[in-house]
Amino acid sequence: MSRRALRRLRGEQRGQEPLGPGALQFGFRDDDDAEEEGPKPGPGGPRPRSPGKEGVRVNNRFELINIEDVEEGPVVNGEKSDGLRTEVVVSGSKRKSQSGSAEPRKDGEVDDRTGPLEQSNVSGKLRKKKKKQKNKKSSAGETSENGLEDIDRILERIEDSSGSLHPSPPLLSSRKHVLYVEHRHLNPDTELKRYFGARAVLGEQRPRPRQRVYPKCTWLTTPKNTWPRYAKPGLSMRLLESKKGLSFFAFEHSEEYQQTQHKFLAAVESMEPNNIVVLLQTSPYHVDSLLQLSDACRFQDDQEMARDLVERALYSMECAFHPLFSLTSGTCRLDYRRPENRSFYLALYKQMSFLEKRGCPRTALEYCKLILSLEPDEDPLCMLLLVDHLALRARNYEYLIHLFQEWEAHRNLSQLPNFAFSVPLAYFLLSQQADLPEEELSSAREKASLLVRQALIMFPGVLMPLLECCSVRPDAAVTCHPFFGPSSEISQPPALSQLVSLYLGRSHFLWKEPSIMSWLEENVRAVLQAVDAGDPAVAECESRRKVLYQRAPRNIHRHVVLSEIKEAVAALPPEVTTQSVMGFDPLPPSDTIYSYTRPERLSPVSHGNTIALFFRSLLPSYSMEGERQEDGGAEGLDHNQGLNRLMLAVRDMMATFHFHDPEAPHEDHAEGDGEWD
Repeated sequence: MSRRALRRLRGEQRGQEPLGPGALQFGFRDDDDAEEEGPKPGPGGPRPRSPGKEGVRVNNRFELINIEDVEEGPVVNGEKSDGLRTEVVVSGSKRKSQSGSAEPRKDGEVDDRTGPLEQSNVSGKLRKKKKKQKNKKSSAGETSENGLEDIDRILERIEDSSGSLHPSPPLLSSRKHVLYVEHRHLNPDTELKRYFGARAVLGEQRPRPRQRVYPKCTWLTTPKNTWPRYAKPGLSMRLLESKKGLSFFAFEHSEEYQQTQHKFLAAVESMEPNNIVVLLQTSPYHVDSLLQLSDACRFQDDQEMARDLVERALYSMECAFHPLFSLTSGTCRLDYRRPENRSFYLALYKQMSFLEKRGCPRTALEYCKLILSLEPDEDPLCMLLLVDHLALRARNYEYLIHLFQEWEAHRNLSQLPNFAFSVPLAYFLLSQQADLPEEELSSAREKASLLVRQALIMFPGVLMPLLECCSVRPDAAVTCHPFFGPSSEISQPPALSQLVSLYLGRSHFLWKEPSIMSWLEENVRAVLQAVDAGDPAVAECESRRKVLYQRAPRNIHRHVVLSEIKEAVAALPPEVTTQSVMGFDPLPPSDTIYSYTRPERLSPVSHGNTIALFFRSLLPSYSMEGERQEDGGAEGLDHNQGLNRLMLAVRDMMATFHFHDPEAPHEDHAEGDGEWD
């Protein structure tokens, strides 16, 4: 190898001659010998060696730079060549000492055999480099193993200490496990991908170069670029208390949000949707305005805009969540008696309805579980009348059966017609699956037959309307029998008729399959035989129907209003149909907890026009317009007082009218027909 090639290999420049090994022997003898033979006394005394450091220590001001990095780095003012020569000389002296053929040299002595020595030094350096790499790998492996062991020990100590100092919260009871919500099932795209594939769902959702940045990631909705830029509307959430493993939260309105809420109520009373649109231009994330305008768009068959407004309302409320509020734990509670919390309930319900119509029953079921988990004991929207339907549509039969088994003991779910018929249907559909063992299939079939017979005995008025909805003509033996005849529908209480109408209007199409109808026919014949045989369960169920279903609670009426099922709405009692029902707050609870009240407004009589007052009095909400009923027992406007105001307005209006006087002089027209007699 030529000198030019060696210089290029070492990174030297032309004109720089390599120094011999003896020139640097004096400065590096102590470190090299200290590495292999241990410390030896030198002219300057013994040099201490720091523990844990390997390799050759040179008097280099760049001690933090590894030698391998220096060798492969760029040449700066010839410093790289010096480092290389130092390593070559030291490695050569090491090899000589190992072989035993090295001889002591005097200071200033230079070897004439520079070329072959340098080549052997380069090869020795490479071997030493490989040895260092092996040592580094072994040491790194040992340190990683030791580090993992240390981490495990530390975690065990932390768990032990935290368990003794901070006891973990009590586990949820078994009945609460059915309320667990999964984040991935809250996204409808997850269900649509399973049906149509990711390419079909995400084809139009490719990332664009300039997307608007939103403040946080949300689970309920995905913000869109078409929405207005988000700014905090004054909505927040606070933690009220935590007890028995449950956390109670409440939404709060700032003063600015309260003023917007007052403007919204005035816009609703004006019965003009454009006023709400104007309000949303100044407050684009006001929740109640978004929900009310969504209903207006839905009535005009603009489903896409209605759904977009509901998603924007959900996004506004999710951005206001408390850091401890969790959608999936099932331990967070929102009191429906607070008006600020009702908007979240209604937004979730409307989103669930849109998802069901969109063909995403599994996602809608997850939203239903979420609403139920917010207040499962009171169930203000009565989601138990809907959860069975969504579970059957999503083909999640195991969840419906598990919910029935867990809650039947303390909630008496079998007394609701929807659960009484949906649970045996779930058992029957489960028995039709081929991937289960034969024993489980036969057990599910027997359980389904037993439960559907109990349901037919408890609710005989369901059979004939169900067959009529399914366009099935029953047998003459069934039609003529008094147990399933018209008398069974007439004799049932009004509250029970309302529940039956709600179930049939929503879930009758689930019974249309021929296999289900043949299975139902077998059990109907078995029930008729039991009735003819005088089974005591028949009389017991009849007496129970008369006692249990005297009057439906308010949450069932609220659920019927929100469901918009014609058959069920027609069965509502007069005390519900005669009062005004607002879409943003349908049938508010009688024990509402107000955090702030609406300021009193001036009466229209004092400043209004009499004709405008007359037409305003024709509105159904005229009696509630004068004063707002406040929390603490304040009384509303008296009906007699409203009637007196109406009479005064009519008298004033009649006094301002001027009738035509026939005897008054008038002009004669040349082409007229003459005067009236």
